[in-house]
Amino acid sequence: MEKNEADLQEICVIWSTVPLSRSEDISKRLLEKDLVACVNITPVRSLYRWKGEACDDEEHLLIMKTRRSLADAVIRALKSMHPYEVPEIIVLPVIAGHLPYLAWVLEETRGP
Repeated sequence: MEKNEADLQEICVIWSTVPLSRSEDISKRLLEKDLVACVNITPVRSLYRWKGEACDDEEHLLIMKTRRSLADAVIRALKSMHPYEVPEIIVLPVIAGHLPYLAWVLEETRGP
C-alpha cells in the first residue's frame, strides 16, 4: 500500500515505565490487539517523588509506535493493565522518519 507523507504524519510514539515483571505481558497484549506495531523494552532506573516519599526503582521503559488515532485506545489499555495508581504515559508526535518504516507502522496498527 502506497502512503503519502501526510498519511505518515499520523504516527506517534507512546512512552511508559512499567515494573520489570509486567513489561513483556503488557507489550504482547498491546501487539495482539493491533494497537501498536512495535514495542521497545529497555531497562531504566527511575528516581522520583511519590506522595512525599523519595523513590528509586528499577523499571522498564516501553517505547511504543502506533497511529495517533489509536493513542487514546493505547492509553486506556495501558491504564487497565498497569499496576501503578498513576502510570507514566506520554504521547509524542513523530514529525519525520524513514518513510518505509512509518508506512509499516500504519500497516501493522489497525486497532480494535
